[in-house]
Amino acid sequence: MTTVAQVIVETLAAAGASRCYGVPGDTLNHVTDAIRRSGMRWVHVRHEEAGGFAAGADALLTGELALCAGSCGPGSLHFINGLFESHRNRAPVVLIASQIVRDELGFDFPQEVDFRSIYQSCSVFCEEIRTPEQARRKTAMAAQAALSKRGVAVLIVPADVSSAKAPDEPPFAVHRADPVVVPCDAELDRIAHVLSEGRKIAIYGGSGCENAHDEVVALAKALQAPIAHTSRAKDFLEYDNPYDVGMTGIFGGEAGYHALMDCDTLLLLGCDFAWRQFYPDKAKIIQVDLDGTHLGRRHPVDLGVVGDVRSTLRALLPRVTVRSDRSFLDDCLERRTKMQHKQARHATVGKGGAIHPQYLTEVISRAAPDNTIYTADGGSPMVWSLRHVAATGRNRTVVSLSHGTMANAMPQALGAKAAFPDRTVISLSGDGGLAMMLGDLLTAVQEKLPIKVAVFNNSALDFVEIEQKVEGLLDTYTDLLNPDFSRVAEAIGFWGRRVEKAEDLEGAVHDWLATPGPALLDVVTDRFELVMPPKIEAGQVAGMALYSAKAVLGGRASDVAGLIRNLLP
Repeated sequence: MTTVAQVIVETLAAAGASRCYGVPGDTLNHVTDAIRRSGMRWVHVRHEEAGGFAAGADALLTGELALCAGSCGPGSLHFINGLFESHRNRAPVVLIASQIVRDELGFDFPQEVDFRSIYQSCSVFCEEIRTPEQARRKTAMAAQAALSKRGVAVLIVPADVSSAKAPDEPPFAVHRADPVVVPCDAELDRIAHVLSEGRKIAIYGGSGCENAHDEVVALAKALQAPIAHTSRAKDFLEYDNPYDVGMTGIFGGEAGYHALMDCDTLLLLGCDFAWRQFYPDKAKIIQVDLDGTHLGRRHPVDLGVVGDVRSTLRALLPRVTVRSDRSFLDDCLERRTKMQHKQARHATVGKGGAIHPQYLTEVISRAAPDNTIYTADGGSPMVWSLRHVAATGRNRTVVSLSHGTMANAMPQALGAKAAFPDRTVISLSGDGGLAMMLGDLLTAVQEKLPIKVAVFNNSALDFVEIEQKVEGLLDTYTDLLNPDFSRVAEAIGFWGRRVEKAEDLEGAVHDWLATPGPALLDVVTDRFELVMPPKIEAGQVAGMALYSAKAVLGGRASDVAGLIRNLLP
């Protein structure tokens, strides 16, 4: 007998899904049995939240469907944070949320949870298969929504439906469209006209520039325009780009900030950067985005058009007036060089042999293969990754930007490694983030996923601590009493080593990368390292001064001394 569960799995496999992350359970049993029969890989995580993160990284990097599956009640509920992250990363993931039998729904039955009301806010599709006759059609619609809208689709499956005999159904299936979307000729002419009137033109590229590197660079060459990029676009625009001036925003640098704030004409390409204070007030702004709802959403724009970046620029380039004046571009590039020198100052051995987190990141970046996949925990590891891992055009970066969660890096590394077993996958983990999901180190061992985990161990919730200090507050409740993570990892089955001296770091990183199985490097980093934004506001200076005064008066002068030591050249 073919069951409805088999139909669901068969339909998802035909749509491109080859891995499912989850924890088995009673109401899920027929689904897991169908996966066993299908040849699809079941990745048995220890916590469903880790499965949500892992599936999201898998789907984001491959562009194909990745699956999660959970039992009723708490099982499928545990996915919520990992799937919220996956949805906001625009990753095509389908959650099979198994449910109690239909006869008991609505009677406050044990483990009854209304998944639809919970998951609607972080999904592009959230529906229940109410009868066996709906199974193939609703499964196909869930997969199609996840792929076409790039987000999470939730398929709620009561246990008595999944175990039922599959009826004959029409051959519903998933269709993969790849349309070319270009503004009309009149809009392209208007863009070219506005650009022709600009004297200081800047380009700001976002994740919509994926697969459009050459076209963006060609436009910058024609306009003699600096290219700043969002964090999401680092992998797509930073490499082989003589016009690159880096990121702006809190994680960015002075050059990217200056390019945007001092230009008179700004071209936004596939970016939806949220922080309004990093947009220019007086420049003319043109926005190109595939999603029309994004036009003018973050800041008023003078001209907004719908189009995919690569096709739009190919149509626009013949219309653009070629410029020869490089003065604005050269000024931005000079600032970029100065900014890189300034950032490189701490990417070295610190005073007294301290290990700056920037130094750790750059040592890893230099030693790792050029097609490495990096994941980084929300907070300071994410900043150091974005600033100090050089884009090669072959490596990839997965971080939590829109959702801004802790504990994402190691589970995302699991999904990346499952999807790309032949590539090096490195998790840049905060000590707080790793501790949150520590149990899923066991998944790496059990599922034979040889990820490399680097722990930035400063015994603090570092980013929170910085935020408190900037507000003039004494850092509170941010201390972490950590174990020796390398010994914990060894007990689990990892290769493990702890590094406390900068002189030992390079050799340890080499050994860590060379070991064939999962490996963890526990690195004691400088607690007093600050994440410096591209522009220091007066309020931030006042806040740090107030913190310093409070710390000295409270008997914590050594903390202030540590901050001053790191700020001095």
